[in-house]
Amino acid sequence: MIKTGYGMFAHSCHDGQDRLSLPAIFFDSSQLIPLHPRNSTFGLRQSRLWPLHFIKNCYRKILKVAQAKPVRRLPIVLCILFTLLLSPVTVVYAAETPKRIISLAPNLTEILFELGLGERIAGVTSFCDYPEEAKKVRKVGGMSNPSLEAVVSLKPDLVVMTTDGNPKEFAEKLRALQLKTYVFRARRISELPQGIRDLGTALGIQDRADVLADETQKRIDGLKAGKHSLSAPHSTSQRMKVLYIVWPEPLIVAGRGTVINDAISLLGAENIAAAAKASYPKYSVEEILRVSPDVIFIGNMNEEIRKVSAPLLKKLKTTAAVKNGRVFFVSDLLYRLGPRTVRGMEELAVYMDK
Repeated sequence: MIKTGYGMFAHSCHDGQDRLSLPAIFFDSSQLIPLHPRNSTFGLRQSRLWPLHFIKNCYRKILKVAQAKPVRRLPIVLCILFTLLLSPVTVVYAAETPKRIISLAPNLTEILFELGLGERIAGVTSFCDYPEEAKKVRKVGGMSNPSLEAVVSLKPDLVVMTTDGNPKEFAEKLRALQLKTYVFRARRISELPQGIRDLGTALGIQDRADVLADETQKRIDGLKAGKHSLSAPHSTSQRMKVLYIVWPEPLIVAGRGTVINDAISLLGAENIAAAAKASYPKYSVEEILRVSPDVIFIGNMNEEIRKVSAPLLKKLKTTAAVKNGRVFFVSDLLYRLGPRTVRGMEELAVYMDK
């Protein structure tokens, strides 16, 4: 959809039985990076001379359409093109990187710092605690309840948000105030590299984003090829059975739809809690004893977690993981989908290979 001074070309133009979809005629989907559906804007990938590319692409499409149905279609297409060229088409390409950015998610804050934009971050949430410099940035509230007043007072050029934790209503309020937003939509590890590329496009730093995305993809592919599922000598099945404990008391584990579950699956193992209905379900000791996982990971390693976990591990002493010394306290690197996610996968892989 393209927003012009003459209205929205949201509906297909038609002539008799023939239907023309404007975006389909003039653009390849690979050339477009949507900032957000409600923005009614597009960013052209790496194109500072977008008007020339636009006209060139239109010309090629017109020739193609004209050859197919020269009499019936050509007048309509030419009329649409003429309207577009005379209209103030809103096409967004971040030729200059925003000077004041607000991040409303910890993983986005990490990505921004990794891309070298730390000095341009004007505000973050109270959960943004990495890297260390993020703790010094002004806070605008939580992920689910950021302060609209705090965000507006910082006069951002761009507010970056995520579909995983930020309220949709808050994004609508920002856009109603004419504040530019970018919504990060990657939620799975496999989507992370492209998510980084798209964010880089919106920020006007495509080259840097491509480097980070390519490196991330390369490391993910390397881990997937490691065949860690075959490295469990005590497993009765080919796939290693894994349980990831987020908190021991009450017992909370990582289920489906989480980055942790993604990591376990990509490494070729089976998350025994993947069948649970919730992403982070309360789990029963009885179920763990019944399945008897080969490996148990306990996240966010610190002394408190170790102390709280001791009684639980005594109850699980008959499981394969406990009997064979395959209970590992690991970091919280997989709690966020960002630059450190692959390090979290690598950490699990090392323990799974032991």
